Amino acid sequence: MKLGITIGMIRGARPQLEMDLVLEAERLGFDAVWCGESYGTDAVTPIAFVLARTTRIKAGTGIMQMPARTPTCAAMTAMTLQALSGNRFLCGIGPSGPQVVEGWHGQPNGKPLGRTREYVDIIRAILAREKPLEHEGEHYQIPYKGPGATGHGKPLRSIIHGDPSLPIYTASITPGGLRLSGEIAEGNLPIFMSPEAAEAVVGPTLEGMAKSGRSLEAYDIAPYTKIRLGDDLQACRDAVKPELALYIGGMGARGKNFYNDYCKRLGYPDAAVKIQDAFLDGRKAEAAAAVPDKLVDEIALVGPADRIRGRLQDWKAVAKEGKVGTVVLTGATPEALRVAAEAVL
Repeated sequence: MKLGITIGMIRGARPQLEMDLVLEAERLGFDAVWCGESYGTDAVTPIAFVLARTTRIKAGTGIMQMPARTPTCAAMTAMTLQALSGNRFLCGIGPSGPQVVEGWHGQPNGKPLGRTREYVDIIRAILAREKPLEHEGEHYQIPYKGPGATGHGKPLRSIIHGDPSLPIYTASITPGGLRLSGEIAEGNLPIFMSPEAAEAVVGPTLEGMAKSGRSLEAYDIAPYTKIRLGDDLQACRDAVKPELALYIGGMGARGKNFYNDYCKRLGYPDAAVKIQDAFLDGRKAEAAAAVPDKLVDEIALVGPADRIRGRLQDWKAVAKEGKVGTVVLTGATPEALRVAAEAVL
């Protein structure tokens, strides 16, 4: 089992990157660094900075939002970072959610699974460079021939040669998204995952793999796993709960929140409803309090160092079964990185 971390920009008027954390992760032997984007800083710029400041650790976009860039732009970005980093770049892409797709990027949410399939197909065609790029799909038409077209567009082939082995990750937790990822991608970045309920992720992934003749051996399930190190176990649990309440309760409307649906599939249907009702009614503290301690214990690493080391053994057992490839630590401190490294690396 490998270890990774997520990084973000330290918020404020002049955001700064957590490079000290990255350099410590590289020193300890962590495999990869991931950075996401929502509606503030982007994912690509910090990852480019990380790759420039490091020599061994991989770095990936977790994720590049598809509505923010065309698939050809994503491919150009990936090929550039591949070349500059010695192939240490990991390409994570995804549709994001309707609140960001429509509310920030001003694009229709549409059919995210179909768009993802076409997006990956186009990136792979560009990397393969077997012929000039042509794509006729529901979501993308290259060359473009629709309204406003001049008729001067012609199929083009990338000037530079990318590496077709570029790993492409998605960030999926819905059954349909997991099936698609298993079919077309090299890895997945679930927002959280429980070793005890690993089948919620693994089952649909394997269904997708059956369509393309692939297996878990060549696939990286890399769940984001919150880590909170401290002697007071309950205080550590409580520190994690507000973020979980935000996702389970607030990331979408009633009936349109796939994090809430995922919480139900993990075995917490009553809690999922209670968290969402409280959060959408504006009772955020009550929503956080409704997050069960047991759920936190399953999907996060919380408490004293010995407890976290022991919990990582549970993750390693699941990894031996091929159900997890990388545990990606979120919210880590340098001390927490060292505790995890002692247990795994």
